[in-house]
Amino acid sequence: MNGAPSPETELVSCRALEVGHAGAALLPPIDVAIRAGEFWAVIGRNGSGKTSWLRTLLGLLPPVKGRVLPQNAAIKFAYLPQKSAIDEHYPLLAREVVGMGAQRGWSFLGRERAASRAEVERALSEMGVTALADRPFRQLSEGQKQRVLMARIAASSADVAILDEPTSAMDAVAEREAFEHLGALRKRRPLAIVVVSHYLGLLREYADQALLLDRDTPAVVVGSVEQVFGHDAFQRRYGDDSCGSRVSA
Repeated sequence: MNGAPSPETELVSCRALEVGHAGAALLPPIDVAIRAGEFWAVIGRNGSGKTSWLRTLLGLLPPVKGRVLPQNAAIKFAYLPQKSAIDEHYPLLAREVVGMGAQRGWSFLGRERAASRAEVERALSEMGVTALADRPFRQLSEGQKQRVLMARIAASSADVAILDEPTSAMDAVAEREAFEHLGALRKRRPLAIVVVSHYLGLLREYADQALLLDRDTPAVVVGSVEQVFGHDAFQRRYGDDSCGSRVSA
């Protein structure tokens, strides 16, 4: 990526950010800085405010209070929501879906760029889905679709990739492979990756930073993976035994 930020460059931060709906905050204020090359785990039960925070970070939901501050107006985000917005009535091949990622990648200025064939092939390879490239997207399994959509993010040349439960439709082997590809991708760029997942074992293995959101307590815990997983708020909610498998939502 031309002009790519160096590792540890701050890309976007949240300052006393309160997220919620209709002016009502779901959580205490969030202070966090996301830097190039970091792999962030976002942890919390369903309804804890994870998706609200992601959407606020992306500018899709207004803050209740506080601010989201990108380093500059050219910072580019890629977003993989829980459910794809692709209309599967269109007869798109998997490689065409990946190419759409570069064409529709967006920044705070809404800039667009065109994908080259080489970029698409590189992204397919980086996510391990080259063999799916010429298959119709709508005929793929749900897990295969998610991996193709992750390749679309790889083709976007984004600075920050945000993925909301990207491996929920995958089996354990494919899920681990997906995390391995994401981990390798963020080291090559450097790309900041922010992932919501209930598979705490993989998050602990691949992420280096973590954000725990607990609406019930309420609590917001930010720090290294080891700091957050060892925090009282995490231990009360999950305990040590939860880190070997996907936890209940």
